[in-house]
Parts: sequence; C-alpha cells; structure tokens
Amino acid sequence: MIDGTKVIDFHGHVGRWDKYGMIDDPALFLHAMDAVGIDVACLFNIFHPDGATANDLAARFIAQHPDRFVGFAYVSPLMPERMLPELARAIDELKFVAIKLYPPYTPWPLNQAPWHPIYQFAHERGQTIIFHTGPEPQSLPKFVGEIAPHYPQANFVIGHSGNTPDERTQAIAAAQANPNVYLETCSTFRTPGVIEQLVNEAGADRVLYGSDMPLMDPRSQIGKIITATISDEAKRQILGSNACRLLGL
Repeated sequence: MIDGTKVIDFHGHVGRWDKYGMIDDPALFLHAMDAVGIDVACLFNIFHPDGATANDLAARFIAQHPDRFVGFAYVSPLMPERMLPELARAIDELKFVAIKLYPPYTPWPLNQAPWHPIYQFAHERGQTIIFHTGPEPQSLPKFVGEIAPHYPQANFVIGHSGNTPDERTQAIAAAQANPNVYLETCSTFRTPGVIEQLVNEAGADRVLYGSDMPLMDPRSQIGKIITATISDEAKRQILGSNACRLLGL
C-alpha cells in the first residue's frame, strides 16, 4: 500500500442480493479490508424504494463498526413524496455523508425530471451523489454530463466509470467538461490500462477508488490501482485523498 494514505472504498453494498450470492457479513468486509489496508468503506442499501427502510438497515450495519464504515443515503423517484424528507433524515439524523442513486430500478433515465429534486437537494446542501452507470438506457454516463452544470454546488460521481468501453468514453467526457464530475473505478469490465486512461484523460484528482464490495472483492479491485503505471501521488489521490475531500472525512 502507498505509505501515509488513508484508503477510502467509495462503493460498497449492504443487504442481501441472493441473485448474485451477496451476503453482507461485516466480518467478511473487515477481513478483506484489513488484508489490503482499506481504512473506511462507504456503504449503502439499494433494495427498498421508500429509502427509510434501506437507510435504517444500512445504519444498523454501520453502527457495528462506525470507525470503519460510513453511510450513503438511498432514495428512489418511485416514491417521490418520500425522497426529500428521507434525504434530510439520513443526512441530518443518521449522519450519512453522501447519496447513492440506482437508475436501473426505475423507468427514468437519470437526466429526466423525476430525479431533479434530488439534484437540487444535493446542490443546496453541497452533497455528493454516486450513480450506478453503465449501458442500461437509464444509466448512461453522458446524462451526468448534462445535469452537472445545472447543479454546480453538488458533486456527481459516475459509478463504474460507465463500466464498458463506449460508456467509459462518455464518463471521461463528462468529467472533462465539468469540474464537479468524478469517476469511480470498480468494474468487472477492465482490461490493462483503464486506470491509466482515467488518470491521463480526466486527471488523478477526479478518480475515486471503489470496489463494489461484497459483489466484488476489494482486494482485486484495489490491485489494479496499486499496480497501475501512474505516479504514487496519483495513487494517493485515487485511493483516499479525493474521497476525503469530497466527504469531509
């Protein structure tokens, strides 16, 4: 690991996802985190559209190891009347530090009107939002590039950096065009050189390490950053300092 770096995993799930064999066992999380020096994991639950159920379950999980886990608030436009009150509760009462959105669970692309109250909330509060992005029609990274200029006090993180090559190109373009857009690294669709591409084309100060734990093993997801042909300073930024700045950790 890079000496002196506080390592933040920006992308982790809690809750059961039996389709993918996902079990949220904090002991397994900590075992994997300790093996590679991950200090803090950012966690969210995306399985309940009311938001409150998901966030309460996440808070219960995080409370078992509050020095190692922090929470991201989840809400859905499937229940629009619940979105803003639940965001306020999760951030003000549960002390969550960012927002997670998952467009594939909805019929709306993330640039459409049902999502915009969340973006306005983040803008007014100076909050960070991480999106699932990929080739799904609701989740294209180019939509982040469209919305980001309208909410300049919010920060927008393109989860998976689009996941696949065409969408990754969109993600990089969105970061190049907008100072409040960041790229997150977790993916199963990675060939050698992708981390270098993100750094060289978007800038090391705009890239965040994430693992998708426990859907993916954080040990292998961090390995592609540690072994990338980039400077040690770039690795420090990706592994922790960018996330600390965004989240105030």
